[in-house]
Amino acid sequence: MQESAPSKPLRRPALGVGTIAVVAGLVAAFAVPVLADDYWLSSIIIPTVIMGLAGIGLNLLMGYTGLVSIGSAAFMSIGAFSTYNLLLRAPFLPLPVVLILAGLIAAAAGVIFGLPSLRIKGFYLGASTLGAQFLFEWLFTNFSWFSNDSQSLTISAPRLQILDYDLQSATGRYYLVIATTVLLIALAFAIVKSRVGREWMAIRDMDVAASVIGIRVARRKLLSFGISSFFLGIAGALWAFGYLGTSDAHAFNLDKSFQILFIVIIGGVATIFGNFLGAAFIVLTPILLDRLSLIIDLSFLGDQGALANLQHIIFGTIIIVLLIKEPDGLSSLGRRGVEALRSRTRSSS
Repeated sequence: MQESAPSKPLRRPALGVGTIAVVAGLVAAFAVPVLADDYWLSSIIIPTVIMGLAGIGLNLLMGYTGLVSIGSAAFMSIGAFSTYNLLLRAPFLPLPVVLILAGLIAAAAGVIFGLPSLRIKGFYLGASTLGAQFLFEWLFTNFSWFSNDSQSLTISAPRLQILDYDLQSATGRYYLVIATTVLLIALAFAIVKSRVGREWMAIRDMDVAASVIGIRVARRKLLSFGISSFFLGIAGALWAFGYLGTSDAHAFNLDKSFQILFIVIIGGVATIFGNFLGAAFIVLTPILLDRLSLIIDLSFLGDQGALANLQHIIFGTIIIVLLIKEPDGLSSLGRRGVEALRSRTRSSS
């Protein structure tokens, strides 16, 4: 009986498409200041990255655990004011430690305001998180201690530096933002791929069944609120001092919370990189509409108020059309592109 020849083992590429994409993304991210001027860094790229990071914070809670929150900006404000006071009152602390402490303070607040999730869910839980939104905006605008007794109740960016490296310039602030974001993206991936992440998704899909198989639902929900708020707190600190430079509690109002919510919806629920696509949409679309209004003669509208309302209508229409065409968000487009690239790689190998 003739023996069949042993089949050759399948050749696998030395580096996967995902690994190559991650390495290319890191190289591109740290090479951006070489290509972009200060306007692009300060007005477009830095806010896009920070808002994408805030989107990750909310997506960990909403996309992976299935818990609704519409008070995300409150935890950003906690991070911003905590960073300001820590740098002011404990100047011996290095900036990275201050950011971590500010995130932990926001996380503690997130756990407290996550307690209602043990009893209610859905729309009612979302409405309860509005309490955090209104409470902290009121707190930071009525107690001047948080702003070092400033008459205007604003907080200004202290000197940003790490180990004598000045981060005041647009390039320095960009490197601070991108390095922090890269580390938190790695942390987010580690969490969602861990047992905690799998239990979050089990709770999201059916919390009763998750409880039956032994998952401690209450602990995992509070942990989700805490980690989500940790991300949001650091994003708030970066927003206040890496982007705005000077801010107050109104910089983290309800509109900001809805922007983060739209970032998650547009970018895609339960994704990490999709949040940056959603953030780019939120940041870039109003700028593009402004530029278009300068090109097209819209003098018949009468005043700037009517023009702003028209831009809001167009912006809302674009969001509706986008969600109808891509209900899974912009990240689904990226996934299809990666799959197509992988198919070509397999066919050519």
